[in-house]
Amino acid sequence: MNFQSGINRPPYETADGYLQITEGCSHNRCLFCTYFKNRKFKKTSIEEIETDIKEIPQNFGAPKRIFLQGADAFAADYDILMKTAELIHKYVPSVQSIGGYARIDNFYDKSEEQLTNMAKAGFSNPYIGVESGDDFVLKRINKGYKAAQAREVLEKLDASELPYIVNFLNGAGGHNYGLNNARLTAKLYEGLSPTMINTSMLTIVPGTPLYRAVEKGIYVESTEKEKLEEIYEFVNCLDNKTIFMNEHASNLFHVECWLPESKDKLLSYIREFMDKNNEQSLRHYRETVSKVF
Repeated sequence: MNFQSGINRPPYETADGYLQITEGCSHNRCLFCTYFKNRKFKKTSIEEIETDIKEIPQNFGAPKRIFLQGADAFAADYDILMKTAELIHKYVPSVQSIGGYARIDNFYDKSEEQLTNMAKAGFSNPYIGVESGDDFVLKRINKGYKAAQAREVLEKLDASELPYIVNFLNGAGGHNYGLNNARLTAKLYEGLSPTMINTSMLTIVPGTPLYRAVEKGIYVESTEKEKLEEIYEFVNCLDNKTIFMNEHASNLFHVECWLPESKDKLLSYIREFMDKNNEQSLRHYRETVSKVF
């Protein structure tokens, strides 16, 4: 099987089978990201996809889910995605759903009707790296779209009944800007129906454009305590009925719970965690984590 960009997936997708349908990242200009930098974006041909699908059973057994590979596999054309689903169900009948990483702009060219068709074909819960609902932050990290565009896409996904997962990049706004980022991102998700809201904490890795911005004094990183205050405010502002997932390695604490049922308990836990840990110990963790990304 071909995995030109390696295999990348969230922690909860470990039991999946994997299939490459794009290579690299269609944007590849986010200032904080370390992935796929040595790869030019490329869409895999349907012939190569079919060959790889035939090899899934011998490599991954009988998976119930396929997590498509590529930084944003949903950048693939609608017809290719639908044909891929058809071939997966033909050659790997155990598969019940198909996911993968996605960007907001992966869905600009797909109509609500097409997304409904994709849902019926088994596509479910693409992991969308929205990161923020604050235009200042989105521009600062060079995501390539504005909050209004993200909202339009997510509303289209809700209308199409294609389940999806969204992310919040805690700390992306930098020093003294976390609370605004938290509030505007929670507002972006207000009234929407994501299956899960996943969070990760910004970790500035040597070699990235954001790291160079820090060296030049252009960008000042938030403190770890600021990140915790921000995630507290984010949770406090959320009104969604969803799973809250905070299990990425970049996070200072790890939880998974249902909102709004566990909201008060989660807020109490975050506040207690802040009270028990000092900046120095939290910063040591951040510096350690930055070496593995």
